[in-house]
Amino acid sequence: MSDLSIGGLGLSPPNPQLSTTQVDDAVAGLEFDAAGLLPAVVQDDHDGAVLMVAWMDAEAVRRTLTTGRTWFWSRSRRRYWQKGETSGNVQHVRSVTADCDNDTLLVRVEQVGPACHTGTRSCFSRPLGGGG
Repeated sequence: MSDLSIGGLGLSPPNPQLSTTQVDDAVAGLEFDAAGLLPAVVQDDHDGAVLMVAWMDAEAVRRTLTTGRTWFWSRSRRRYWQKGETSGNVQHVRSVTADCDNDTLLVRVEQVGPACHTGTRSCFSRPLGGGG
């Protein structure tokens, strides 16, 4: 697995030797919005395709780092969800990297099955303006 780059720590999820303090330090370096959330861009680790974007709060980041599977916060359902919990289309985390402002995450994954709930590989499959 690749390294995690949050708060200057080099960590590989999932890591059973990863201490609670290391995870907390990594999360503490992030900048969450007023609702306590930040966007997570999920990218295929093999070919770089953007698969989806979802929201994470501090607990979702912790769960993602410690389990090696993606966890998100559903703003509409107001609960945590793990990608693939009902569909089986799971994401195995390869790396998590914060952007330069620490307010957006790039989560590189090994995707099993389609990433989008519509059954497409990526949630980004509809060009705007009629372009092909």
